Amino acid sequence: MRGILIMSLLLFAGTLSAQTLAERLGYKKTDRLLIINNDDAGMCHAANAATIEGMEKGVISSATIMMPCPWSNEIVKYAKKNPDKGFGVHLTLTSEWENYRWGTVASRNEVPGLYDEEGYMWKDVRDVYKASNTGEALIEGRAQIRKALKAGVPVNHIDSHMGTYQYSPDYMQVYLQLAEEFDLPVRMPSQSTLDNFGAPPFRDICKEKGIIHPDYFIHEEFQEYKTENLEGFWTNFIKNLKPGVTEIYIHAATEGDEIRAITGSAPTRIKELEFFTGDRLKQLLKEEGIIVISYQPLFELQQH
Repeated sequence: MRGILIMSLLLFAGTLSAQTLAERLGYKKTDRLLIINNDDAGMCHAANAATIEGMEKGVISSATIMMPCPWSNEIVKYAKKNPDKGFGVHLTLTSEWENYRWGTVASRNEVPGLYDEEGYMWKDVRDVYKASNTGEALIEGRAQIRKALKAGVPVNHIDSHMGTYQYSPDYMQVYLQLAEEFDLPVRMPSQSTLDNFGAPPFRDICKEKGIIHPDYFIHEEFQEYKTENLEGFWTNFIKNLKPGVTEIYIHAATEGDEIRAITGSAPTRIKELEFFTGDRLKQLLKEEGIIVISYQPLFELQQH
């Protein structure tokens, strides 16, 4: 009897491991699921307003908050009041803009290497790697996630601003350590991207640790991305989605002097909001049978 029970459990475990992520989430193997994440929530008011508008009137299904930024409090309040919306933490080790800067969540004496000579986080990822270390990245990442959780944000995943936690194998290990410590799904490069970078088998490491991530993530495709071809770019990309779970990310922002003063990429960010709240995209998703989800189902799957 005991032998039969063990065999049944082994067969059940084998069935689970053979299932695709879509099937584990309760969908068909052939279904195309899409997470539309608005990065940089909390960076400024324009990013917050776009996140809210995109979630309530458009098809933005997820957003990640930059906890060190001055405007994080505004979107934190919204996330707390709207637990059905999908929010994660946009782990931030850089402060890239010329006239709008921020420091760390952890105290400066704990992470001195994350500060440049002007008293802010470094502007460039390479400067972070040169001046800081993975120990400081762990301290700061922890502080940012804890701040969001303490504020009442129903955090359901993490990702990395400017890819700082992902472009270095050592920093990626810290990233996965944080995911494991807080039991959160992660944004993960597609296998093709990892292969192009000659990166370690991070997807296998995630599987061993029980960390869930989407099947596909846009990266190399952005080489052809311009404000002028934005609508055509996303239309083509969405039409060619593969079965499984794909995450795409944007940096939508509302029109105004604020976002235009912060960054030269303002026109693209404004146009992204227009497209991802527009009827044309909603119709395209319907025609293609694309199922838009947030990270919440992945979070719930990881919790079980």
